[in-house]
Amino acid sequence: MTSPPPDAFANPQKLRRGLSRIWHATGYSLQGLRAGWGETAFRQEALAAIVLVPLAVYVGRDWVQIALLAGSVVLVMIVELLNTAIEAAIDRIGPERHELSGRAKDMGSAAVLLALLLAVGIWTAAIVQRFAA
Repeated sequence: MTSPPPDAFANPQKLRRGLSRIWHATGYSLQGLRAGWGETAFRQEALAAIVLVPLAVYVGRDWVQIALLAGSVVLVMIVELLNTAIEAAIDRIGPERHELSGRAKDMGSAAVLLALLLAVGIWTAAIVQRFAA
């Protein structure tokens, strides 16, 4: 018989196994998406994804380009969710200004900017290649 993990007493969710664990993890993920939907930036990116992901099938010349186009859009949404999580954790700590809190929020924002620039670069290159020939 195996002993429970050390953090099981602090977090009873760690004791779940198999389908129960998958079921509950899916529920938590959906809660996270609903919470993200409450953020204006994520909502804008999700609405853009509704247009851009199907458009990737038209713009992309092969499955690699389609995957890069669609993946870059989804990556922006992933980074936005992580940035929002960082901001929420920092805000939970307290409202007072602290240099490290500011740095954490600024780095999260910079990560979103880089993901957006990557997506714009990938889409621009694919559109130029597709329609310039």
